[in-house]
Amino acid sequence: MSHFLPENDAVLTAARGLAQAHAGLIEVNSSPLYLWARDADPARTVALVSGGGSGHEPLHTGLLGRGGLDAVCPGEIFASPHNRQIYEASAAAAKRDGVLHIVKNYTGDVINFQIAAERLRHDGIPVATVLVEDDLATDSADSATGRRGTAATVVVEKLLGAAADRGATLEELADLGRRVVERSRSIAVAARAQTSPTTLAPAFALDQDTLDYGVGIHGERGIRTIARPATGDLVRRMTDDLLDALPEGPDEVLALVNGLGATTELELNAIAVLLGDELTVRGLRPVLVVPGTFTAALDMAGFSLTLTRLEEGWAELWTTPTRTPLVLPRPTRTPDRSEATTPTATQATASPVRTPRTGGRAGDRALLDRYALTVTQVRDNLTKLDQLVGDGDFGDNLAGGVRRAVKLADETGADGTTALAEAFLNDVGGTSGPLFGLFFQHLAAASPAEGGTPSVAALAEAAAAGYAAIHRVGGAVPGDCTLVDALAPAAESLAASRDAETEAPLTEAAQAAIRGALATASLRPRRGRASYVGDHALGVPDPGALAVALLFMALADIHEPATAPRLPAPGHITVP
Repeated sequence: MSHFLPENDAVLTAARGLAQAHAGLIEVNSSPLYLWARDADPARTVALVSGGGSGHEPLHTGLLGRGGLDAVCPGEIFASPHNRQIYEASAAAAKRDGVLHIVKNYTGDVINFQIAAERLRHDGIPVATVLVEDDLATDSADSATGRRGTAATVVVEKLLGAAADRGATLEELADLGRRVVERSRSIAVAARAQTSPTTLAPAFALDQDTLDYGVGIHGERGIRTIARPATGDLVRRMTDDLLDALPEGPDEVLALVNGLGATTELELNAIAVLLGDELTVRGLRPVLVVPGTFTAALDMAGFSLTLTRLEEGWAELWTTPTRTPLVLPRPTRTPDRSEATTPTATQATASPVRTPRTGGRAGDRALLDRYALTVTQVRDNLTKLDQLVGDGDFGDNLAGGVRRAVKLADETGADGTTALAEAFLNDVGGTSGPLFGLFFQHLAAASPAEGGTPSVAALAEAAAAGYAAIHRVGGAVPGDCTLVDALAPAAESLAASRDAETEAPLTEAAQAAIRGALATASLRPRRGRASYVGDHALGVPDPGALAVALLFMALADIHEPATAPRLPAPGHITVP
């Protein structure tokens, strides 16, 4: 499959191809990229928005349309969509009662969907999230991230799509989605890895007589490599593992037999019979056994099994007809609900335009300029620190985002912190960039419209709200060795200064941020990319926490120059 991807804009080109094949049903918004359904049920009051890395088709885009999703945000191959894609798709698709996000539990997906949700709430659009986490292979008490989201996403999207067309509210849909996730588990195996689009070779090697057990949909290796058993024995083993992990409940189950890209329909149909027999022998009633390729991993040769314990009415939601590119198999019995085939009027494609606030607040712009100078001075050292604990791109990403903010402020007259928020939320990728954007968004609200020094109360509220938003999105708390190790103590210091009327509150907040940032050198990271290197991170302060401390130092330098901590000269931040 990956041998024939276009050299440029492969994902956008594929999206255009899907819309071309389903004219009248699907439209493509190219910048930022998302697809939206033209044929929405008029009874729907909540928009359903999903998305994720490309390479899993027909996942997400296959269920775009009546009885399914309102909008889909595709990322690059095996990479999460940017929060701007999700934000603008959701804003365009939002209905009277808001938007529900359906998110697979991968760090990039979770963070970008959460940031988009924060932005939507900031605009007054109600939003809720259903987090799909069904992969049995990653069900570990030692993990802070939980189970991966895999093929149960199809079950969630189908059931919620039918319920949304019946007029379910945002709260009802969110509750239904969470119950479906709680009652679903999946496990996957592979005999051959997917083809790497870069090397055009298998991403990893497997002997002919072995299988990887517990693989992921991004081509992740399994939890173990096993000798290849007979197919019946393999299905029996997978069924046992799923039932051991599946929560107790009714005997009626939905069983999804999902191909990972290169598994034939012949094989999937045969496996579906074997699975149905295994479930029946164990006293369960497989009301629905559904074979097909629904959640691929490019062209991986393998399959996954998903079991969902059915509550009353869920089987009927599954069998409700859809008008989507993917036609899901269903029993021969016909539900009462008839399939609608008449397209509705075309929805507006334009994304809402949000103009930055202006006002020429001198202190606010001075903060942007001072922070830009500081970041430029320490960029190389931040990069060196990140090379020790991550992938080495933090210094460049931070400096690039600040440069974009300066350009935006110059060209539009936007306030300094507003420009920082827009630049980091819309244009800076990775994990830390959008998280900084959330903090800057709340900080922008603290600057008085008439100019001058922001009040301690407003700054305390902004810092606390920024920390709360980052915690909601990424789950980080002080002690995890992330940027919040500097942000949280600064917020606490500002709150204490507000209550005690401290003479130099910004200086004390900056000092608290510095202490928090430097203390990360003694922590073993629990979140973020640094968590992958374990004890190798000890002795290295977190670059993101240092960047937060530098911002508070710049804030103190502008408003309390007599007491502010000394800003770093070039090379001041040392590398172990």
